[in-house]
Amino acid sequence: MTTIDTISVSLTDSAAKRIAKILASEPGSTALRISVEGGGCSGFQYKYDLVAAREADDLILERAGATVLIDPVSLQYLEGSQIDFVDDLIGQSFQIRNPNAASSCGCGVSFAI
Repeated sequence: MTTIDTISVSLTDSAAKRIAKILASEPGSTALRISVEGGGCSGFQYKYDLVAAREADDLILERAGATVLIDPVSLQYLEGSQIDFVDDLIGQSFQIRNPNAASSCGCGVSFAI
């Protein structure tokens, strides 16, 4: 297990509240797993899954009743990122402010390094 002190990925209050609300309504799910995969219109894409189990080498972010898991491979692409939840006129979505991304698509789901 990686500690938050050694890796800088942060979770906003808004994201934590939304994740906690989602997890409370999904029986059997205890965490939101965020991963990075190849694909999307910019080369890499973020993937969000509700899961019940943690892996031994996951980074675990816990805040306000929310648990987020990030695997070590994805973590290298997310270092320094902030995970947020935005509710505005355009709609609701999780957004990752990733300082490693050289560019991203308009929807914010995919990015390039």
